[in-house]
Amino acid sequence: MLEKLMPKSDEFFDDFDAQCARTVEGAKLLHELLADYRDVPTRVQALKDVEHKGDDVTHAAFNRLHQQFITPFDRGQIHTLLSRIDDVLDLTNAAAARLLYYEIETSRPDATELARLLVLSTQKVQEVVAALRLIKKPEQILAGCKEIKRLETQADEVLRAGMGRLFKSGVDTLTIIKWKEILDLIETATDKCQGVANVIEGVVLEHS
Repeated sequence: MLEKLMPKSDEFFDDFDAQCARTVEGAKLLHELLADYRDVPTRVQALKDVEHKGDDVTHAAFNRLHQQFITPFDRGQIHTLLSRIDDVLDLTNAAAARLLYYEIETSRPDATELARLLVLSTQKVQEVVAALRLIKKPEQILAGCKEIKRLETQADEVLRAGMGRLFKSGVDTLTIIKWKEILDLIETATDKCQGVANVIEGVVLEHS
């Protein structure tokens, strides 16, 4: 009976890695779309498909969390970490979907730059999450968390500057409203990356 309760080797870490891989893939798809703005419906659908696959990974991981008695670290921290990684991909998909729903005709450089920073953030999240397997060697993990926070601060600055340019651009009010929401969604995705970093820092500090 006890053997059934014991988690198989690295299952939760495998879940984290799979989640992060989907999240990086989604961020790259958004950046590629904004950088080369064409064939929008097909490319938005591709990102939506990635988001659905990410949801499948998250749901499987939540089920594992509820079924297994022994976990590699605190159950609440695992739940929060899974949720925040999932949030990043959800927000990325939401930003892409609005490009289609709002019938956005052309991209904006500030959106492309925010998406680029999101790609870097998700890649760094992927790196530090993978390093949780070596939680007794925290230096690399904490350095990665610091870099995620730096990227989030940079994204804040890009958002503020981008909003200023948007309001000065002379486009109609409805277009401003649409783009403000899209820019906010991408920047919030980088905020969620920082949220992942905060959880990981807590895990590392408790176990190192």
